[in-house]
Amino acid sequence: MANVNIKFNGKDFLLSCDDGQEEHLEELSIHLNKKFNELKNNLGNIGENKLLLISSIKIMDEYFETRKKIDLKKQELNSLSNKFRELKSLVYKYKEEKELEINKLTENQDSFKKEIEKNKEEYEKIIDQAANEIENFVAKAKSETPIQ
Repeated sequence: MANVNIKFNGKDFLLSCDDGQEEHLEELSIHLNKKFNELKNNLGNIGENKLLLISSIKIMDEYFETRKKIDLKKQELNSLSNKFRELKSLVYKYKEEKELEINKLTENQDSFKKEIEKNKEEYEKIIDQAANEIENFVAKAKSETPIQ
């Protein structure tokens, strides 16, 4: 345990605290002394006990207001975290849906390519067949034409 000499309302007090907490205790006593002196200046000398009580109540009021703000910020943070998780889930769902769409479009594209290749081969056969028939017709026509 460490001992700290604190000056409050013009009087010295020796207080004990855990080792390493000396600075923190001094900061707290400075804050309390400041509040006490502000009230003393504003209200006059209404008695040390009453000023200590009012100082304590004011400090507790600040503490509870700060806690309310912290709790509100925690709720806001939780709400934002939930919205973020929801948004993240929607993003992943959207990504999965788009990947499925892309895969389906890729399959359709492959299917169309195969169909185009098949049609191309069939058209080439038809063209070759038509060309052969035309050549045969021309050759037949030449052979049937009387020579003069």
